[in-house]
Amino acid sequence: MTILRTLRRLDAALSRDGDARDILVDGRTAVNYEMVAPVVRAMSSDRRVRFSFTASEDAERLTAIYKAAPEGTTLITPARAALRRWDAYLTSDFMWATLPRGTARIQMFHGVGGKYGFDAPQESMRQWNGLFFVNERRLRNFITAGAIDADSPAARVIGMPKVDCLVDGSLDRVRILRDLGLDPARPTVLYAPTWSPASSLNQMGEDLIGHLRQRPVNLIVKLHDRSCDLRPQYSGGVDWVARLTPLLTAPSAVLATSANITPCLAAADVMITDHSSAGFEYLLLDRPLVRIDMPDLIRQANVHAAYVQLLAEASHNVTTAAAAAAAVDTALATPDALSASRRRVAADLFYRPGTASARCALALYDLLQLAPPAAIAAAARETTPCLQSA
Repeated sequence: MTILRTLRRLDAALSRDGDARDILVDGRTAVNYEMVAPVVRAMSSDRRVRFSFTASEDAERLTAIYKAAPEGTTLITPARAALRRWDAYLTSDFMWATLPRGTARIQMFHGVGGKYGFDAPQESMRQWNGLFFVNERRLRNFITAGAIDADSPAARVIGMPKVDCLVDGSLDRVRILRDLGLDPARPTVLYAPTWSPASSLNQMGEDLIGHLRQRPVNLIVKLHDRSCDLRPQYSGGVDWVARLTPLLTAPSAVLATSANITPCLAAADVMITDHSSAGFEYLLLDRPLVRIDMPDLIRQANVHAAYVQLLAEASHNVTTAAAAAAAVDTALATPDALSASRRRVAADLFYRPGTASARCALALYDLLQLAPPAAIAAAARETTPCLQSA
C-alpha cells in the first residue's frame, strides 16, 4: 500500500494542470444530481475547479440521470472515468466507482428518512476521505454503529445543500404555481410518496387522488424517481406516469416531472407523504404535513423506529385515503397546529439550513488543498433563519 500511495502521489504531481482540480460526481438517479447541484453552482465561477459527471452503476442512463444539468456539463462514462486521475470523487449515495489512479472520496449523503440502514451502516466507512453529514444525529449514529471512529478526521457536519433554497427566500410560490399552470389563489396540496411496492402510491394512490380532486384545491403529485422505474422492486411494475396522467388534468392538477422536488415543497400549503425524506424536508417550511402510516413500507424499507416517531410527531397521522383527504381539510383550517413539533424535528435533522451549499464547497476546497474564494468563506459563516413563515 505504501508503494501504491507513493505512485499515486507521483501521478498527481505529474498530471496536475497547475492549480486546476478535477472533481468526479457519481450518481445513481437524478436525485443524486439535485443533491450536488447547489454546490456545483456555488463553485462554478472558480476556473480552478472542474466538475465531470458519471453513472458508475448504470452507464446507459448517464444522460437521463443528468438531464437537469446545464448545457455544456461534462458527462463521462465509467470506463473513461477509470482511466483518468481525479482530485476528488463526490457522491450522495453509497457508491464506489473504480478509479485505479486514486482520489479523495467524499460522501455527502442524500435524504434524512432513516431508511435501509443508511443512517447507521454496519460496514466500516473509514475508507472515505470526507463524510459530509447532514446533521449531528447521523454522525452520532455512525459512531455508535462503529462505522467510524469518534475522532474521525473525515467527519464534518455540513447540512443538506439541496434544501438551502427552502429557507433563503429564493423560491417564489406564486411563480412556481403559475409555471405549473395552477392558480396561486387556490390552496395547494402536494402528494409525494416514497418509492416501494409497499408505498401509499401502490396501495391507495389513485383512491387518494380521487378524494383530493373533489376538493377546491390545486393538486401536485410528485413521484420519486424510482417510482418511475418499471422494475417491480421499485414501482411494483406499474407505469405510474401513464396511469396517473389522465387523473391529473388542468386547470387544478398536475404531475410534476422534475427530479427537484423543492419548488413543489415551496408551492404547497399542505403535503401528504408516507415515509420520505421530502416529508422531513417540508418541515423546514413549518406547514402542515399529513403522514399515511404504511407498516409494510416501514418494515420493507428498514426504517429506524426513531425516524418513524419523529415524522409521526410532526404530522397528522392517517391510515386510509379518505382519512388523508379529511386531514388535508383539517390542516388547511388549522395550519399552526403541530408547529412546535415541526420546528423541533426540522432543527434536529437539518444543520444550519440556508448555508449548507457554501459550507460544503468550503469543505471541498479544504480537501482539494485550494484557498477558497472569499465570497464562499463568508457565505458559509452566514446565519439564515431556519424557517420561513408559510
